[in-house]
Amino acid sequence: MLQNRNLWPKIALGVLICQLAGALGGLLSVSGIREWYPTLQKPTWTPPDAVFAPVWTILYAMMGVALGIIWAKGLVSSREKRAFAWFWGQLALNVLWSAVFFGFRSPAWGYVVILLLWLALAATMWLFSKISRASALWLAPCLAWVTFASMLNFGILSLNVVRPGVQRMDADPRNGPVDPNRRAPVLK
Repeated sequence: MLQNRNLWPKIALGVLICQLAGALGGLLSVSGIREWYPTLQKPTWTPPDAVFAPVWTILYAMMGVALGIIWAKGLVSSREKRAFAWFWGQLALNVLWSAVFFGFRSPAWGYVVILLLWLALAATMWLFSKISRASALWLAPCLAWVTFASMLNFGILSLNVVRPGVQRMDADPRNGPVDPNRRAPVLK
């Protein structure tokens, strides 16, 4: 693997592309993260907010390394091309989840997207493993984190859905006044 002169430039470009995707997801999330996310009820096991940005930065870098390894193979075979395409799909779903969950402030649709993301990432990892075990291993922490994030997304969804409507979140100001002690709407 290290003898391939094409490897290191492809890894560097892969990391750059993935970091740009992460930055795009961050841009689509800014107002939701600042204004809406703090008002939500969260599971007790939710990590501190300061954990998320560094974790995602590292994970996007790891995705870039995995991409670079596959990319350096030359994308000659249909197997390599298919794995490459699946990678782009899961990367797009990563960005889409940020836009849906934070940008559109929808944990319900965010949960749908993150389940699709988990499936696409698992498929990408499996396809990468057929080409390079190392590239698949670089994706393993990403799959573990997306598994955790999907549980967290579901926990937030469960704690904040207004019953019986199940359409809008308690913390959404359109749902009425919020009791500052509960961070949920005051029932009339």
